[in-house]
Amino acid sequence: MENIRADICVIGAGSAGLSVAAGAAQLGRKVVLIEKGEMGGDCLNTGCVPSKALIAAANVAQNMRDAAPFGIAAVTPAIDGTRVHGHVHDVIATIAPHDSQERFEGLGVTVIRAPAHFVSANMVEAGTYCIRARRFVIATGSRAAVPPIPGLDHVPYFTNETIFKKDFIPPHLAVIGGGPLGLELAQAHRRLGAQVTVIEAARILPREDEEAAAIVRASLERDGVRVLEKTNATAIKSSAGGVTIQLVSAHHSEIVQASHILVATGRRPNIEGLDLQRAGIAADKHGIRVDHRLKTTNRRVYAIGDVSGAPQFTHVANYHAGLVIRHALFRMPVRTDYGAIPHVTYTDPELAQVGLTEIEARAAHRRVTVTYANFDQNDRAVTERRTQGFIKLVIARGRIVGATIVGAHAGELILPWTMAIGQRLKLSAMAAMVAPYPTLSEVSKRAAGAYYTPALFSRRTKALVSFLSLFG
Repeated sequence: MENIRADICVIGAGSAGLSVAAGAAQLGRKVVLIEKGEMGGDCLNTGCVPSKALIAAANVAQNMRDAAPFGIAAVTPAIDGTRVHGHVHDVIATIAPHDSQERFEGLGVTVIRAPAHFVSANMVEAGTYCIRARRFVIATGSRAAVPPIPGLDHVPYFTNETIFKKDFIPPHLAVIGGGPLGLELAQAHRRLGAQVTVIEAARILPREDEEAAAIVRASLERDGVRVLEKTNATAIKSSAGGVTIQLVSAHHSEIVQASHILVATGRRPNIEGLDLQRAGIAADKHGIRVDHRLKTTNRRVYAIGDVSGAPQFTHVANYHAGLVIRHALFRMPVRTDYGAIPHVTYTDPELAQVGLTEIEARAAHRRVTVTYANFDQNDRAVTERRTQGFIKLVIARGRIVGATIVGAHAGELILPWTMAIGQRLKLSAMAAMVAPYPTLSEVSKRAAGAYYTPALFSRRTKALVSFLSLFG
């Protein structure tokens, strides 16, 4: 074994681990980065990047079908699954150098490509190396959770870790799970020519505002996706040309024949093989137990990103990385706060949320006001014929506590509301801003202004204006 001493040893080269390693190395610390799989982790290779590249291809195909209202002849796109696959992997390859071993070694990081496990509270082994460090950061992420459906383990199926390796469009894709990933890939495959059935045991997007989720559901169904809610897959078996799925709901049962299955039923933390108990690190099925500083039960060790049981988003992983840099290197006090963490479902239309939903706000506050602005009242949305959707603001004591946007580019439009909630701005600050015309961002100003409309045009205000008019 070759012995290495380091200031920080990072286990996992996904978004969270890479951010810590890059930051610490550029601050002059001796950093060891251990990764047993691909550099870049889930986000680059099997998550955010390939899924958004696939969605982009699907949206181009849909735009070709929807061209007629613009005075352009609509066409049925000829879709080449092999070339779509090539596009997805070209995007990955374009971004990959930023996450590459060569880049990090250029920053002075010692990169070890091997599985890691703890041998004591302050020592990790990886391959032929034994690493002692002042601080360790576990950033091993998560992987697809596979439900215990009878027969599923006897048939081939995709997860996000394998579906981007295929170079064809499935004739009929059955998606088990109606969360963000399941719906994004369901719509993308439908727009690329597949028949698609979504099977969800509850309702789709169960954590999102129900009104907004209904807009997404309507769009999926308009595209031709069959959405089955409150429906359970109770048995799966191989059949000629694919698989047979037995479905049961409260009102009926049926059998669906599909060519392929995508399992999209959540994630579970990657903690197996780390020998956490040897380092005195507590964990359970949700992930590694951490405190508000992201420290584990071993004071030398942090856990960040998906493996910590936090919201499973790349931007949360990067947020965690910043907290660890501040606490471990600058000795600054830190505290995790997820109150202003946005998230986006990248369907068409997109659904973005930050802060509390209306239901959550009514449970947390005595008095809540809700205001809306619809996209069909926005001139830019009208010019682009993207009028489906709305913005919904939840206000308590004059402050914004939640914002939901469902509509074109909702993921871009959520940013000012993220800042408003994070900085505890009053709604008046948003209502007073000047938005360029014509932009979709005007929908945010309209929603903020709607809060003041009843008071502005009230009988009392009219009386005040009449009184002031007496003075010329």
